[in-house]
Amino acid sequence: MKIRKATPTDLDILLRLYDNARRFMAAHGNPTQWGTAYPPRTLLESDIAEGCSYICEEQQKVIAAFYYRFGEENSYRRICNGQWLDESPYGVVHRITSDGTIRGAGSFCLDWALSQCRNLRIDTHRDNRVMQRLLEKRQFTRCGIIYLEDGSERIAYQKKII
Repeated sequence: MKIRKATPTDLDILLRLYDNARRFMAAHGNPTQWGTAYPPRTLLESDIAEGCSYICEEQQKVIAAFYYRFGEENSYRRICNGQWLDESPYGVVHRITSDGTIRGAGSFCLDWALSQCRNLRIDTHRDNRVMQRLLEKRQFTRCGIIYLEDGSERIAYQKKII
């Protein structure tokens, strides 16, 4: 597998991946995290333009995608019912999705992001048991609860390589 930045020509593939992810999440007890329309096309276009949208390929086929950026996340400034491992600079990952054809694609994406910054934060919905299991398997520490700009609660995780 290899990781590359997404380009505007990847947009239709990204939309299909996220549509598939919404159906998967709903079928696995998490119908509300992304609802029926998240992430919207405009957000994906913005992610690509900012250089923060990444594609995971296997044999030149797109099998997964995610958002990665090094830098502070506004919604991570305040954490409740816990604390971050530390306050050193960190990267963030959002919106991991895969087509389900290659086992371990999500782990590969997380490992790649961690290799870029050595200190990674991520959050997930309380009902997203699949992502929680993946983060625990990859030895992320559950740090507490954060709230998104719209007030939605998320479970916050961090992993740091020393």
